[in-house]
Amino acid sequence: MARNRDPLAGVSAIATPQTRPLPGRPDQVQNAAGGYVFAKDVWRKLEDFLILGTTGGTYYVSEDKLTAENAGVLFQAIAEDGPRVVELLTAISTARPPRAPKQRPALFALAACYANGDADTRQAAKVTLPKVARTTDHLAQFFGYYKNLGGKPTARGVAPTMGRSLRTALGSWFLNGTPDAVAFKACKARQRKTPQGEAFDLRDVLRIAHPAADGDQRRTLFGWIAGNVGDEQARQALPAVDRFLTAKAVTSPSEAVRVVTTTKVPWEFLPDAMLREPAVWEALIETVGMTALIRNLARMTRLGTLTPTAAATSRAVLRLTDREAILRARIHPMDAWLAMRVYASGRAQPNPRADHQTWHPVPAILDALEETYEAAFGTVEPSGKRLLVAVDSSGSMSWGGGVRVGGSPIGSPYEVGNAMAVMLARIERGNVHVIDVDTSVHASKVTPRTNLREIASWQPSGGGTDLSLPFRWAREQRMRADGIVIFTDNETWAGRAHPSQELDTYRRTVAPGARVVLAAMTTAGHSIGAPRDEGVLNVAGLDASLPLIVNGFIRD
Repeated sequence: MARNRDPLAGVSAIATPQTRPLPGRPDQVQNAAGGYVFAKDVWRKLEDFLILGTTGGTYYVSEDKLTAENAGVLFQAIAEDGPRVVELLTAISTARPPRAPKQRPALFALAACYANGDADTRQAAKVTLPKVARTTDHLAQFFGYYKNLGGKPTARGVAPTMGRSLRTALGSWFLNGTPDAVAFKACKARQRKTPQGEAFDLRDVLRIAHPAADGDQRRTLFGWIAGNVGDEQARQALPAVDRFLTAKAVTSPSEAVRVVTTTKVPWEFLPDAMLREPAVWEALIETVGMTALIRNLARMTRLGTLTPTAAATSRAVLRLTDREAILRARIHPMDAWLAMRVYASGRAQPNPRADHQTWHPVPAILDALEETYEAAFGTVEPSGKRLLVAVDSSGSMSWGGGVRVGGSPIGSPYEVGNAMAVMLARIERGNVHVIDVDTSVHASKVTPRTNLREIASWQPSGGGTDLSLPFRWAREQRMRADGIVIFTDNETWAGRAHPSQELDTYRRTVAPGARVVLAAMTTAGHSIGAPRDEGVLNVAGLDASLPLIVNGFIRD
């Protein structure tokens, strides 16, 4: 006869299956994989959204659903404390090095603050608009988002509702900086498209905003943008306009090359026809900014400017490997890595409605981009602490469809997690041990000498997810780690105990002061870290500043 079993004996705060919530913890929620994790509060969710956005979705959640969920979080935060939302999006948008790879989430949030916020929120948004919307493209994105969120239907579509505060904010864009600096921005891009694909012209914004000029030079600029001041008058008052009009007047590649080499005009000033000429881009290699050079490598290769044996390729390589120039340009290491991945893919589709663009990557350029990536870190001192790095290698980490830049396939979260592990291994040298984790622990291929390109061929083991394993494994190995870093999507479900329970046991038995960094791959809105655990840091976004964040948190 079977022994009677007391069902209450199965309730344990020491080892609870991850498919059940922890006893006495109502702050847990069920993740998309069926496991129980800790819900992030609205402000942590908002920070994740502002950094990561929602493009591409996740393995479990579609892009549309993820976007709707995060938009809801944003509106909730605005209702609770709109000025705090503005403060947060401004800090993330203006951080150096950048915390967010794209500006669109911050611009969307700023538009939502204008559309849904109270008077204090709109006042805060008015002050920060020129700081966040720094270019014409940014302004067009903000304007389009605001039309969707704060517009009104008309017979011709949707028109934005323009209050005094918003008019003042838009006007401040034209007043932020010297007149010639604003003229330079206007010349680089007078027209752009909103996120809805509608035409956006600075002339229309100027007429809506009616900013008051603070001098003759700015008055001339406003008149030129509005079409009331002629080119000759504007070029005499504003050097940027003079250079722009000189560049726009060229009619042949030889003229364009002469203008580029003598006046150092940015590539955006040239007529579109000249930007299809290989010789023009060969001249621009020496004059464009480092960021523009990196972003246009695929274009130059597609046009034939960069080929395996071309002199232009050698000059591009020299610039891409100039350490001092890279540091002066403040190239973000993650931007360099993404540029390498985009360039190596040989394929892009910046506009979903347009055809794919293809090119054959030049090996010398790929090698140079690796040097750009390395140099962009500058000098980073190791923390001197012992780190265990765990990369989630479960099936959900193979999600590659959502990791794209400009229509180029970048790689899966597993690949990106391994790239970050390589960075930490290089910075901390011999004090880092890396493992893979699914429902068991696997040896990692990561070493300090791992080439970032070879990671692309690695595949995750594809099992389930048990994120309690890094702590259990470290305990069983008696590894006294000062810090444990986990790269994951937080979709854990398969363990016999919750990660927070195993972490508590590890701290009690092996490493009392161990700190944990949880690097989230997606904006899923939950974490395996207990909210009140000050020794756990939740990080959203996997940019190249992460090693510095880990360094500082573990060191302190």
